[in-house]
Amino acid sequence: MDKYFSVAIDGPSGAGKSTIAKMCAEKLGFLYVDTGAIYRTVGLAAKRAGIASKDAEGVSALLPGLDITMCHDESGLQRMVLCGDDVTEEIRMPEVSIYASDVSAMPHVRAFLLEMQRGLAQTHNVIMDGRDIGTVVLPDAELKIFLTAQPEERAKRRYDELLIKGVKTTYEEVLKDIQYRDKNDSSRSSAPLKPAENAVMIDTTGNSLEESFRLICGIIEERMAK
Repeated sequence: MDKYFSVAIDGPSGAGKSTIAKMCAEKLGFLYVDTGAIYRTVGLAAKRAGIASKDAEGVSALLPGLDITMCHDESGLQRMVLCGDDVTEEIRMPEVSIYASDVSAMPHVRAFLLEMQRGLAQTHNVIMDGRDIGTVVLPDAELKIFLTAQPEERAKRRYDELLIKGVKTTYEEVLKDIQYRDKNDSSRSSAPLKPAENAVMIDTTGNSLEESFRLICGIIEERMAK
């Protein structure tokens, strides 16, 4: 294939990007790329090294020694490996979320990971989700979607997911984390969270997962048919 088809899905934390993108990728036979997981892995590396989440100099010094790889298991789940250690579950812990948001605001971290992300779109049909996919990572993507929902609903969804995984937290803590990330991601100077000019805007507040999946997958299929 001379030209691969790229779908960029951006939006705030807890909007359902990863779940819906993975479902659509599985149905369409695309490679699913969760870029948030990559930033979470960098954040976890900083946390393990005892570096403060906003210590840009410390994080920068850490990057050259990081060995971050991504693979997919038999179910299609993207697994993150940090220096040989599968950290797929650990990076979803609430305390890592703050690290992920803080390190992702650092220009040198974004530059460090940019080519890794673009390379995947150059060799596969991809559905890639994150905060700046349509605006920075894949500005020429064939389809850009900005997915959002009200903060309270996003917090409830994330809280329910964490409970299922056995993570001890409260709804209030998750909502606080969502609000922190919204403010941090939208106000950072490097690649802030915002819709691409030509993005399809979708608010899933009140939608079931199945309703959102059918809506987004339908949009992708319609664009592919053009």
